Amino acid sequence: MLQPSDFQQRRTQLARRMKKNSIALIASAPVRIRNGDVEFPYRQHSDFFYLTGFDEPEAVAVLAPGREQGEFILFCREFDPEKALWTGHHAGLEGARETFGADEAFPIAELDKRLPELLENRDRVYFPIGRDQALDLKVMAAVNQVRSRARTGVQAPYEFVAIEHLLHEQRLLKTPAELALVRKAVEVSVLAHGRAMRACRPGRYEYEIEAELLHEFTLHGLRAPAYPCIVASGHNACVLHYTANDRRLEDGDLLLIDAGAECGNYAADITRTFPVNGKFTESQRLIYELVLEAQTAALETVRPGRRWIEPHDAAVRVLTEGLVRLGILQGKTAKLIKDGSYKKFYMHRTGHWLGLDVHDAGAYKVGGKWRELVPGMLLTVEPGLYIAPDCADVEPRWRGIGVRIEDDVLVTPDGCEVLTAALPKQVADIEAWMAG
Repeated sequence: MLQPSDFQQRRTQLARRMKKNSIALIASAPVRIRNGDVEFPYRQHSDFFYLTGFDEPEAVAVLAPGREQGEFILFCREFDPEKALWTGHHAGLEGARETFGADEAFPIAELDKRLPELLENRDRVYFPIGRDQALDLKVMAAVNQVRSRARTGVQAPYEFVAIEHLLHEQRLLKTPAELALVRKAVEVSVLAHGRAMRACRPGRYEYEIEAELLHEFTLHGLRAPAYPCIVASGHNACVLHYTANDRRLEDGDLLLIDAGAECGNYAADITRTFPVNGKFTESQRLIYELVLEAQTAALETVRPGRRWIEPHDAAVRVLTEGLVRLGILQGKTAKLIKDGSYKKFYMHRTGHWLGLDVHDAGAYKVGGKWRELVPGMLLTVEPGLYIAPDCADVEPRWRGIGVRIEDDVLVTPDGCEVLTAALPKQVADIEAWMAG
């Protein structure tokens, strides 16, 4: 579990990155209505959670470096005993101070009244410009109130900066406390995938396998998947973000599962592809082993000093060479890569950042160049091949095969650590595990 000191350290780090005489604001995520008066399970906005640890709606955090009365101000709901009776405990103003480390806490209803005073004589405001219309309007209204008092000698902020520019750079490097939560999410997700493999057989439905995943997540106290589970059998595996999960599993199908649990708001993200009946056909095995070869090549490039794009380039090279070898593509590898011919079968990138969001914060290019990898970065490595069932350009034996293999990878001082290595991915290991 993250401690109040972890969030305090993050706020201190952000304050140091802000320009002098600035102030930062960020709002919590709103409650979302599912239908009627039924709400979706609440999930805090990742940036807000990162800075506060506060897991309630109707809140705004203010970071005001140098403010004598306290630098961290939290506006939130007051404690309401009747509300607590219906929906459970909430922090209130006292909890905001004692549990979440706010120097001062005020009712959220007082934000409009108090915000102009907080903005007085600040040069710039950091906030998520354009992301939260309600906050945008409140900031502009408060700035205009300060401007209206210019003759009294009060200065209004004159510069507005997207807070993500600083905050997402900070989120990119994971601390040991964050990695502990990711490791727990990974550990449970590995167990869930292993359970799903063993539960798989012809005649079952994709949603039954999804139920096995969610059961294992919940069994370990992780009630929220990090994203909707993809359980894609047969040609459904060629749909990258398939989530209907309602098809019957047929003998001879491959099943692609992309699923990860969330622990303390931190995500795991794992994909495995395996035969429903426990045995790869020859065509399935050839495509699968090509994707695995591409992943191995990509993983070899994940180390400090290498560029973000290098795992993708390595995977594309191996996949293209292999597609030529199998007769699925014709031509010179270099030309096929240059003209993008491989994209008919491999249309996505080889990975993304991972953390509080499954596609986590952080720029992939800096100063126009692909970012250099450094220790503490957490990413996925996930090449794939997807041959559409109606693709007339290939032999029938390849049609409808979709394969993706995805692992969660930490950049370490001397290379990388594959956090998800415990989950089988070699053909023989998968078949042995499913035979169980």
